[in-house]
Amino acid sequence: MTYTEAKAKLNACEQSHLLRWYESLNDTEQYQLLEQIAALDTSLLNVFADYQKNGEATRGRIEPLGALTLDEIAENKEKFTAAGLDAIRQGKVGAVLLAGGMGTRLGFDKPKGMYNIGLSKPLYIFECLIHNLMQVVDQAGSFVPLFIMTSEKNDEDTREFFEEMKYFGYNPEYIHFFVQEMAPAVAPDGKILLEEKGRIATSPNGNGGWFSSLAKAGLVNLLQKEGISWLNVFAVDNVLQKIADPCFIGATLLSGCDSGSKVVSKAAPEERVGVLCLEDGKPSIVEYYEMTPEMIHDHEPDGRLSYNYGVILNYLFQTEKLIALLNNHLPVHVVHKKVSYLDENGILIKPEEPNAYKFESLVLDMIHLQDSCLSYEVQRNQEFAPVKNAEGVDSVFSARDLLRLNGIIL
Repeated sequence: MTYTEAKAKLNACEQSHLLRWYESLNDTEQYQLLEQIAALDTSLLNVFADYQKNGEATRGRIEPLGALTLDEIAENKEKFTAAGLDAIRQGKVGAVLLAGGMGTRLGFDKPKGMYNIGLSKPLYIFECLIHNLMQVVDQAGSFVPLFIMTSEKNDEDTREFFEEMKYFGYNPEYIHFFVQEMAPAVAPDGKILLEEKGRIATSPNGNGGWFSSLAKAGLVNLLQKEGISWLNVFAVDNVLQKIADPCFIGATLLSGCDSGSKVVSKAAPEERVGVLCLEDGKPSIVEYYEMTPEMIHDHEPDGRLSYNYGVILNYLFQTEKLIALLNNHLPVHVVHKKVSYLDENGILIKPEEPNAYKFESLVLDMIHLQDSCLSYEVQRNQEFAPVKNAEGVDSVFSARDLLRLNGIIL
């Protein structure tokens, strides 16, 4: 994009201030700023204007959604597993690792997946996940294509780390990296912020942006060419995550559902976890802060909580359904956050309170756009060990305890 084209684009949406310091930049900085402007999705400004006028969209009618329980899965394990292994051997299943985050909350300035959770020996979060996936590869006798979503901040480090670690024994021909798309941050007056004189303030576009980012990287063609008809999506911070689990895949396929979600029974009614539910008759997720006291404590006749099944960010989607969604954009959520920015004098301001708005698409909306979703219960202490904090709940220490419980040597 030329300077003239960039100026015309920005003038059309009243954002010409982004070029305020253009003349003071060197050639490289000018080029990078023009590239950012070229990629800028100005339709987000309309989303923000609508948000300011109407607020967040109102949720529909929320109702409980049960699950395929642990007992039911155990009764049908052989049948489910055989169906899942068959799909894997036919090359119909791929896995997508959402790994764009940094280890900031762990006191670690590298990609979160590079964090060493070991004690007597190195054991990295990425290593735990690849080990889990290799168990399926060994069982099926077939590699599962793995797509790893990074971010602008951690892409180079992630790629170099995998190469240095020789991909933890995984065949690199089956690993594909792609970078998550970014979205600009705006001030309350709707003006896009700069974080440097030659750089727009941006952030990743939410965990629902993984498929559009994969598509932008040109990988949809690979999915179609290879006949990958199902994608298992999972997060980097759960070191016990079972990936491309044949039993889960088989159960979803045999159920006839459009999608599947692994869930755990809530540890307590007040547990702060999103719960799989129905919204206007379609699968959805209700966040803990959206639940009324009645919803939190309601029980079914069998004694279970009505809203009992918490999601662990392990989903199974049909590729063709996801491709169709690309033409019907996911809802964009506007989130109030702290964002560092340059003021009119070029001074960097680091706010202590939320001062700006970010744009995110969420995987929960991908679930809600499906016609059906199999809620698949798993054992919490076997498949749910999130590493979100340095200490306390969902921390390095709690994850280590659960790894030990599952026979992993630290």
